Amino acid sequence: MTTFSIITAAYNSLPTIKQAWESLSSQSFIDWEWIVVDGASTDGTKEWLSSIEDERVHWKSEKDKGIYDALNKGVERASGSIIGFLHSDDYFADQEILAQIKQQLVATHSDGIYGDLKYISSESGRVIRYWKSQEFTKYLLRKGWMPPHPTCFIKKDVYTQLGRFDTSFKIAADYDFLLRCFSKEAYKFTYIPLVITHMRIGGASSKWQNLYKKSREDIRALRKNRMAFPFWILMRKMSSKLKQFI
Repeated sequence: MTTFSIITAAYNSLPTIKQAWESLSSQSFIDWEWIVVDGASTDGTKEWLSSIEDERVHWKSEKDKGIYDALNKGVERASGSIIGFLHSDDYFADQEILAQIKQQLVATHSDGIYGDLKYISSESGRVIRYWKSQEFTKYLLRKGWMPPHPTCFIKKDVYTQLGRFDTSFKIAADYDFLLRCFSKEAYKFTYIPLVITHMRIGGASSKWQNLYKKSREDIRALRKNRMAFPFWILMRKMSSKLKQFI
């Protein structure tokens, strides 16, 4: 069985998905597959994907119902024992990321690993925000805490047991899924103090015009997962982000 299934949802992001691929293909740990779920791009993405001569690359281009539908398709097709996401605008921080994650999973007998995330300006390349996470305790969920989803590498068995992303959410399905994961006593998640992923600023959840919609979906996710005082948790979640900006 393949160790890592790295899933990428893409749509008309040819310049940036090339860098995502470069950061994956240069990893020192080579036991991975790349599953690209392309939403019927028209910018040459399909032609570029078809030109990659690597048997570890699997892709399909078809219309989907949004990013979480695309990610669910990727999870369905994944053959690896560990699932990670590398969005088409993102790239790994260095060439040893997968090797270090694999090492920590084995050493800690964890169901998942997560780390730190840097948001990068797509114009200047400057670090705009540094999302430094921390070791998990269940109380953190009541403070609005969640790990940066792009840094999460979780065993496929967890997806099999808990289900996939709830596509009724348009922005906050990752928050809903992580609440499901981290609220379960049965799973062990380990934090490694390492920048795993660089994310370019401009994702749907980071746009100010989507803040109201994101907040409403966060409240719904909290209620769905039976978290008490969801409005208070949301306020703490939002305030915690302010100190991440550089």
